[in-house]
Amino acid sequence: MQTKQSSKTQLSGAELLINSLSKQQVSLIFGYPGGTILPQYDAMYRKHFKNILVRHEQAAAHAAEGFAKSTGKTGVVLVTSGPGATNAITGITDAMRDSVPMVVFTGQVGTKLIGTDAFQEADVLSLTKSITKRNYQIRSVDEIESTVADAFETANSGRRGPVVVDLPKNVMSEKIEIDETKPVTNQPATPQMSAESADNLHAIIQALKHASKPLMIAGGGVVAAQASPEFIEFAHQHQIPVVSSLLGLGVLPNADPLFMGMAGMHGSYAANMALHKCDLLINIGCRFEDRLATNTKRFAPNAEVAHIDIDPKEIGKIIETKYQVVADAKDALDQMLTYDTTADTHAEWVTENQQRKAQHPYHYRKQDGAIKPQQLIEKVGALTEGKAYVVTDVGQHQMWAAQFYPYSFPRQLVTSGGLGTMGFGLPAAIGTQFAHPDQPIILFTGDGSLQMTSEEMDVLSAYHLNVKVILLNNGTLGMVRQWQDLFYDERRSQTVFHEQPDFQKLAQAYGLENYLLDPHGNWEQQLQQALSSEHSALIEVPIPKLEAVEPMITPGQSNDHMIGVD
Repeated sequence: MQTKQSSKTQLSGAELLINSLSKQQVSLIFGYPGGTILPQYDAMYRKHFKNILVRHEQAAAHAAEGFAKSTGKTGVVLVTSGPGATNAITGITDAMRDSVPMVVFTGQVGTKLIGTDAFQEADVLSLTKSITKRNYQIRSVDEIESTVADAFETANSGRRGPVVVDLPKNVMSEKIEIDETKPVTNQPATPQMSAESADNLHAIIQALKHASKPLMIAGGGVVAAQASPEFIEFAHQHQIPVVSSLLGLGVLPNADPLFMGMAGMHGSYAANMALHKCDLLINIGCRFEDRLATNTKRFAPNAEVAHIDIDPKEIGKIIETKYQVVADAKDALDQMLTYDTTADTHAEWVTENQQRKAQHPYHYRKQDGAIKPQQLIEKVGALTEGKAYVVTDVGQHQMWAAQFYPYSFPRQLVTSGGLGTMGFGLPAAIGTQFAHPDQPIILFTGDGSLQMTSEEMDVLSAYHLNVKVILLNNGTLGMVRQWQDLFYDERRSQTVFHEQPDFQKLAQAYGLENYLLDPHGNWEQQLQQALSSEHSALIEVPIPKLEAVEPMITPGQSNDHMIGVD
């Protein structure tokens, strides 16, 4: 009788960790080595596991975000203990706010040294408790496989988010005998819809039959659930106008006749007026946060509100909600599409919104001898045929990119939403490029944001990436300066850069192609040449210092009170 051969083998904790990542279909991680994670880096070296060497741990987290935001896959980070872990905290917080699936492995001193204030020790569990879905500290080598599997399941279940796994150095060096054929059984869990939520879904359909001015909001939850096709089908089936949040851009193509634009503080006139005038508001996967619901007492004042969200804590938190549905966006839309579709086509309401959109588009005034940022972004949109992955930093350029680039598919815009992190852009563009290696990536950044993580330009050269860094340079912290002009009598305290680096020489120092667009010359030809290159490039664009983002809802005003409307 033939006996089955044993498949057991002896591995170190670090080797077992890398094996566990492979079982989760992880193909690369973003990291930076250090003393407490030498066993992991040695294991990666011997197993030829791909590590993207960033130049700062914050960048590792943002790069993992870019990878995750543009694919829906889990971003993975490995950083050392102490300052390595604390440097990653901004990126972890950013991922938490934007519901980004990410697993961050932090080095830690040996278990016998924990709590002794050892060299490069930090209490990672306490530091990350409020900014993660869950955090772990592995105390024994036999916990590694199950903890890694649970970490990935947690990051991807329900409302997605970051998870931290703290790895004491001695545990990574311990040996264990394992069965390498043992399958991975974890699967992300999708919460089952309750009977109450199912009843409320049906009630939304009944309300829709009686509504004369319905409106849908597309939020980041639709993107996370990969529910864009179902969302589009439902909107067209019932002829319902649609607005989006910043993170919901791309759920409907900008060119879709039902899409009225991004809503909120710097949203379109058509989108904000649709919010103000609707009588039934169906919010799918969007938080009613302060940049959208700028005045909660006068938000959608004529509407019954329905809110479909996978996170029950978001429903009713800000805006009183009549129809509450706790569900994954795709599951909810699949169910809604099965209901009786006999309903008014809302033709008059659709036409009214389309007319507003045509009469009051995003606008700007061209200026001789100047490159307007809006004009530049429109040109980039035309040259890329609206098909590029667009990454932004945070500031005026972020809003201009949201307004003027012609988005056409989900996950096309990679940006920092809830936390609004300057310095996010360049490392996130790197992560997006690794996720989509055959496509050029467009990064819109500002002279303030770029200098927060400019060291990552070295990564562009080291890995021969194709990221076009479009630097909109106005010599100021533009968004803060705009608020100072509006609300602080133009007292521009610490927002004007009187001295700046030579960005062209900086790009050259990092081995990048560099372009300085000439406002008085043929800058469009320069731009086309730069975008046609197969290499990373810094494209510096001098823009008017006092250019403002418009329209704008000033603090405390309702969505129908906008300044800067043409």
